[in-house]
Amino acid sequence: MKLSQFHFPLPQNKIATDPPRWRDECKMMVLHKDTGEIEHRTFKDILDYFGKGDLFVLNDTKVFPAKLSGKKEKTGAEIEVFLLRELNQEQRLWDVIVDPARKIRIGNKLYFGEDESLVAEVIDNTTSRGRTLRFLYDGPYDEFKKTLFSLGDTPIPRWVKPHTVPEDRENYQTIFAAHEGAVRAPAAGLHFSRELFNRMILADVDKVFITDHMGTGHFRKVDVEDLSKHKMESEHLIITPEAAERINQAKRAGKRVLGVGVTVMRGLETYVTTNDEVNPYDGWTNKFIFPPYRFAISNACLSNFHVPGSTMLMCVAAFGGYDNVMKAYKLALDMDYKFGPYGDALLIV
Repeated sequence: MKLSQFHFPLPQNKIATDPPRWRDECKMMVLHKDTGEIEHRTFKDILDYFGKGDLFVLNDTKVFPAKLSGKKEKTGAEIEVFLLRELNQEQRLWDVIVDPARKIRIGNKLYFGEDESLVAEVIDNTTSRGRTLRFLYDGPYDEFKKTLFSLGDTPIPRWVKPHTVPEDRENYQTIFAAHEGAVRAPAAGLHFSRELFNRMILADVDKVFITDHMGTGHFRKVDVEDLSKHKMESEHLIITPEAAERINQAKRAGKRVLGVGVTVMRGLETYVTTNDEVNPYDGWTNKFIFPPYRFAISNACLSNFHVPGSTMLMCVAAFGGYDNVMKAYKLALDMDYKFGPYGDALLIV
């Protein structure tokens, strides 16, 4: 398939800038992939499509405050640093994106905080935008981490909202976030509430967690028409032996396995056995899924509505069928469904 097949007009007013008042009360479109039938529901109705022993697989990564505003030494020019991942705890090394990048050179010092109390030095240029920073902090590691994160802001994409508010720190985080490491929230998981988890217990619908520390790669512009030539950025993926066994047990029993979000869908497909079961895994994945693709693990998919040309839309189209999903997206625009991480949900069964 070609990149141009995933482009469509998306007006800015179709992108949700804030979540619904209650997490589980957004709109939910339900697509039956075998028939193409579409229903319009509310997210809290999701349990109507699942029964005893079915399994929801969720991503329990935790978003950290990855956006830092600072100044360049001597000139005082304002810069934004986007923390991607910690490279070395002892040396305080971080892989980052710097904006604007063109004037930042190796050896430059960057200052953060109103009193410029946190200083970093550029020690490597990894790409045209990427840099490696060494934070010059002599105190204990826990104290450094607390200082660093206290200066950070919630890393909501700018195309969602240019400026964050204090409420975003909680809103842009799933209620089950446990393992720090993501710079983007697994959006499909944002819809789950504690009340819904309680109802799942009453309905004997199970849940299990894997960890995929979502990076910026899902939102990076795809710049090749031939999708087979696109390279995804790697993300750290952890599927414990216990989680793998529970997923495999549900599959063996013929139950529904719901992949909650694209990170889960691609994570479950990263290391699959020859008899279509999940292997435990702790490593990096750059799995890129686009049509046509045969999914080995999930037989149901939950997603938000994604922006045109995104790798997330391509993964959803691979699961639900290209024609079905693009028809659903057109209907979503006509019926004022909201797009983006704070937007509405698409359930494919």
